[in-house]
Amino acid sequence: MGKKVLGVGLSVAQYFCYTKNVDDIYKQLKSYLDYLEIEKNRSPSTRANYERYLGRFISFTKIKTIGDITESSIREFRVHLSKPDMNLKKRTQAYYVIAIRNFLKYLAIHDYKTVSPDKIELPKIPTRQINIVRYEELERLLRAPKDDSLRSLRDRAILETLFSTGLRVSELCSLDRYINVDRGEITVRGKGEKLRIVFLSERTKGALVTYLAKRFDTEPALFISLTRAKKPKVIGRIIPRTVERIVSHYARAVGITGKITPHQLRHQFATDLLANGADLRSVQELLGHSSITTTQIYTHVTNRELREIHKAFHGKRRE
Repeated sequence: MGKKVLGVGLSVAQYFCYTKNVDDIYKQLKSYLDYLEIEKNRSPSTRANYERYLGRFISFTKIKTIGDITESSIREFRVHLSKPDMNLKKRTQAYYVIAIRNFLKYLAIHDYKTVSPDKIELPKIPTRQINIVRYEELERLLRAPKDDSLRSLRDRAILETLFSTGLRVSELCSLDRYINVDRGEITVRGKGEKLRIVFLSERTKGALVTYLAKRFDTEPALFISLTRAKKPKVIGRIIPRTVERIVSHYARAVGITGKITPHQLRHQFATDLLANGADLRSVQELLGHSSITTTQIYTHVTNRELREIHKAFHGKRRE
């Protein structure tokens, strides 16, 4: 088997299997990826992303050792990423730069002589635009599942839970059924294995109780996948793609235009809290954001004080 380029054809592990003379840079990259997963407790998907970003950097620059990393080689790679034929968004380009800078930080901590990570400036990323549906549309969506079939009851409970808790779709799918619904709170294991508590509204508790009363299976998952038959059978834990289809299906059914996803309901959860007076730090905790900077993307659509200032002072001479 011919050798392929890391980041395109082979993973780091495969590269070690198929290559007798492993370049020093790949040894250090493997050590860094192991460090991310074992010591920093990053998820396998985070490891895979860093492997892809750094693998492409190494492949493009053709560096063989830590000493080959220079400010010039990083600059050339950044120019390469920005070319139109690469078709990469500014945010995606930033992820590559962040991965390189974090790799350099790791090398510096372990006393390798290389480019200082402080010399690598992160690109300015445009503020993400959060699209929020009107509250009337949101209510139509949440009430869209109508009948009392197991499928509809499940779907209603899913929609209510997403809006009540602000859970990521992966977190929702990982929930087990043996929770204390009456207590109105669930402990969730989120990104980086961090635990946080989310809370259930009265409507969500009601939807969950009604849904669970209809369940006679022994599947431990809170939300289940069902066959398409008239009398559906339980076929295991629900997966994120199915939840995405459920949200999209009901959004179309009630006439909501545009793309609606489970993450949209997470946005609705955050903006609803902030619009009704919740402080940013509390919303950060409820969302499970490690940095408040991430939570601040919602403030431009929920700043009540600015709204009141505009109402009180704008256009007074025209009255």
